[in-house]
Amino acid sequence: MDSQHGNYQTVSITKTVPVYPKLLHPQKVLNLSNLDRQCPILMYLVFFYNPSHANKNLSLNSVFGSLKSGLEETLSVWYPAAGRLCPNRNDGKLDLWCNNNGAILVEAVTQVKISQLGDLSQYNDFLEKLVYKPVFDGNFSNMPLVVAQVTKFGCGGYSIGFGASHSLFDGPATYDFLCAWASNSAIMKAKGGLEQQQKPVHERGTLLANCRAPNMATRLSKNPGSVTRAAAIDHLYQLIMQATTHNQNLSDMGSSNQKSYLFRTFHLSGAMIESLKRKVLGQRGGSFTCSSFDVVAAHLWKARTRALGVRKETMVCLQFAVDTRNKMVPPLPNGFSGNAYVLASVALTAGALEEQSHETIVEKIREAKNSISNDYVNAYVDALEGPQGSLPPLKELTIVSDWTRMPFHKISLLHGEAAYASPLVSPIPQVAFFIQNPNDNRGIDVRIGLLSKTLDPFSHYFLNGVQ
Repeated sequence: MDSQHGNYQTVSITKTVPVYPKLLHPQKVLNLSNLDRQCPILMYLVFFYNPSHANKNLSLNSVFGSLKSGLEETLSVWYPAAGRLCPNRNDGKLDLWCNNNGAILVEAVTQVKISQLGDLSQYNDFLEKLVYKPVFDGNFSNMPLVVAQVTKFGCGGYSIGFGASHSLFDGPATYDFLCAWASNSAIMKAKGGLEQQQKPVHERGTLLANCRAPNMATRLSKNPGSVTRAAAIDHLYQLIMQATTHNQNLSDMGSSNQKSYLFRTFHLSGAMIESLKRKVLGQRGGSFTCSSFDVVAAHLWKARTRALGVRKETMVCLQFAVDTRNKMVPPLPNGFSGNAYVLASVALTAGALEEQSHETIVEKIREAKNSISNDYVNAYVDALEGPQGSLPPLKELTIVSDWTRMPFHKISLLHGEAAYASPLVSPIPQVAFFIQNPNDNRGIDVRIGLLSKTLDPFSHYFLNGVQ
């Protein structure tokens, strides 16, 4: 986007209102699990709706009113989203006070045309103006858990910037909440509404019970050989110790350096992914199958590690989120609205990673996936019981967050699907997001944060290997 027209890029807020549940829920404290407490800050997503005949005929006031009434109705069922985080009186850890304090909805306008933003899959600083960021005074009890901003563009198109506390929802729960909001909006109701939404289950249940179970130290002392360990936690500890041993200054690698990252999206078409799969399947006959996630994650890990020039004897690690809803015993209920993801982990030396085939790496990724069990989740939750600090962006650590099963762009908050749904910068800038591409349902958009000096080599290794 042309940056010389500073005033032209202004986004003017015209209205900011609290939105309360249509039906108030009795106040209660919802106990959070350790998975919920990992990241209490707001995570943002921006939806773009191109100008269309239907959208152009909508006034900003009617769009705002439709979204507001839909949000009021949604908060009546998803009532924790209208609450606030609060410290537990016994241990000071965060819980969720369902107090009906409401969400925040903002109306804004800009002269900018959506077409001026260029490729919507690419991160742009302008996107930060399309979300509402409440001032955080350090007291989570004052911070809304859900915020949204609807912005009308000069072309007649709209964006809807949505933010939610990660302590409230994980990815699938966020998707379900947004689908419910879309279904409840006046615009969708006028069109007959969407299909009936799954009723959310807000109690943390089994995950909370695990937090109250005897901790790992107690279980180890009773039966040392029977306790499953969380590989992701162990590998992370080893990476930090390795960095300390090599005299890396972890404080210099923290969030203060986030601005030095460039955020790029690489589109892997369906044909490119099939080419990668043939590299793996060509070495294996019979019934061996390979998912798109497995092969792209393996390829990304190899390309990123090579681009960073990590020494061959250095330990490197790939970690990726796994949904535990069906891994728990008993499984979490349908509609579970909390955080149910843990990280699976694969570790090798950089030299071994470079030498081993895509097939071998894919097998290790599948083994890591299959290792996620009820016992693994118990160990993971238990490991989070201690004090939590921010994770420095270790270059030896590659993290993947898979959004391909959450087609956010298909959520019709206005007329029709979004042209694109773009995540903003996450607290860990080097995370790679795998996103569905609206124009290629077999392809994957890979959004990743890279240091400027590694952008060109990463692009070379990542794209040349699939073309």
